[in-house]
Amino acid sequence: MKTKAIKKDKISVITLGCSKNLVDSEVMMSQLQHGGYDVQHDKWSKGRSIVIVNTCGFIDKAKEESVNTILEYADAKNAGKIEKLYVTGCLSQRYKDNLETEIPEVDAFFGTLELPRLLKTLKVDYQHELIGERFLTTPIHYAYLKISEGCNRTCSFCAIPLMRGKHVSRSIEDLVDEAKKLAAQGVKELILIAQELTFYGLDIYKKRRLPELLKVLSKVDGIEWIRLHYAYPAQFPLEIIDAIAENEKVCNYLDMPLQHASDDILTAMRRNITNAETRELIHKIREKVPNIALRTTMLVGFPGEAEQDMDNLKRFIEDVRFDRLGVFTYSHEDSTRAHIHADDVPEEVKQERAAELMMVQEEISNELNQKKVGQTFKVLFDRKEGGYFIGRTEFDSPEVDNEVLVAAKDAYVRIGDFAKVKITSAEEFDLYGELA
Repeated sequence: MKTKAIKKDKISVITLGCSKNLVDSEVMMSQLQHGGYDVQHDKWSKGRSIVIVNTCGFIDKAKEESVNTILEYADAKNAGKIEKLYVTGCLSQRYKDNLETEIPEVDAFFGTLELPRLLKTLKVDYQHELIGERFLTTPIHYAYLKISEGCNRTCSFCAIPLMRGKHVSRSIEDLVDEAKKLAAQGVKELILIAQELTFYGLDIYKKRRLPELLKVLSKVDGIEWIRLHYAYPAQFPLEIIDAIAENEKVCNYLDMPLQHASDDILTAMRRNITNAETRELIHKIREKVPNIALRTTMLVGFPGEAEQDMDNLKRFIEDVRFDRLGVFTYSHEDSTRAHIHADDVPEEVKQERAAELMMVQEEISNELNQKKVGQTFKVLFDRKEGGYFIGRTEFDSPEVDNEVLVAAKDAYVRIGDFAKVKITSAEEFDLYGELA
């Protein structure tokens, strides 16, 4: 005879930080949902008795946001608005002891790899058979697929290995299984993420297997686009570019954070590549896939960065003309190799340098976009907003890149569908068009 299940509390999961953190939240929420909880993401509403904050601890601003969010829900707990508050993720992994002392309102802190312990605290058994199942928080037509955890690189500014550990690849079989489950939910675009994509497979297969992974993922029914994020440039395996060129489902797009272009700073950052080597790599990539969209990020304000270093970086950006560029300011992270040096670039100078680079990129982006006027592109539509249907070409990743806007008064498209769009006008970071 079946017994009536005990009704469990409602949980709100708040995610901060990167897409890798988002995937962790989605996995956790799937386990909680199967454990009988009513779960919602990134919002708290009346009647939600438990809040779990999944934190980021990458740089100062991210840590500040995480702490402020924890304090916000600690106040809610003190006011009797929530019953339990739990914290997980990178900040919790790195500063657990300090956080326990400073914010005693939190019922428990968990590290990045302690999901089973968190679930046990909530009286939920970790179900191995759910591996690959996710509570999607993105629009249903795209999802992030985390192919590995951690990083073996030794970049002097980066604290990720301290929070995420060494590189650990997931098996091809597990990833294909997850891709099939995502496709069954309606996912059409897979965005492959890792701290370092090019390392994929080295630990478990003793050789790099990303090209093979792309080949088998492209055979999953329903998946139409596969996008690559976060590739390390040093000793870059060009077989990955061959895989992009040969497979029509793999977007002509590569996110490859370069961080800098001054040889002195690259050496201090322990990036294992020079300005000349980077230029040669980009030349080879564009030679193999002439219409590839290259996205990169640069880090300004590293200890010892002089005006000459900035001039070298600015000239590099002007010469290479990246399709997409993001700029971050250096954060002086304890326990990293760079922390032994003085954080000698003033914050206002860091901000000025970042703004200067983005002005250069704005001009480049505008020039590149103007050349697209009159061309027709396949567009995946993400949302409707402010009188426009808004989507992306294969050359753009969600939330960080350019968008294509089609006036809703002139046309109708279903969110999550592909459509051909002819570009009629362009701005620095947006394209406007009409259905072809």
